[in-house]
Amino acid sequence: MTESQLADRECTACTGDEDPLEGTELIEFFEELDRDVWEVVDEHHLEGTYAFEDFRDALEFTKEVGELAEEEFHHPDIHLSWGEVVIELWTHKIDGLRETDFVMAARMDRFYEEYDDPE
Repeated sequence: MTESQLADRECTACTGDEDPLEGTELIEFFEELDRDVWEVVDEHHLEGTYAFEDFRDALEFTKEVGELAEEEFHHPDIHLSWGEVVIELWTHKIDGLRETDFVMAARMDRFYEEYDDPE
């Protein structure tokens, strides 16, 4: 599955009956993300750091992520600063990661492609 295919997958609501992803299954989803941006922290959550040339682009990206979060009712923690947006993402209901977290991250990667690389 390529990054764009992951981003095209449906986000599904968590019932709370699922176990968090771990091990090989977690790694398979992680490999579909931009690994220059994302890391898996303690098999618990994703943390992504996006770099921008200025505050305005970082703010616009944050707005796009916020709209996505509202559409999917899946809300990451977002830290906005000059030239940088840091995202923490996990499914609170199961206190861990599931496929939808990776789908959301892949969609954020897709949004980020619209911005010029500052380096």
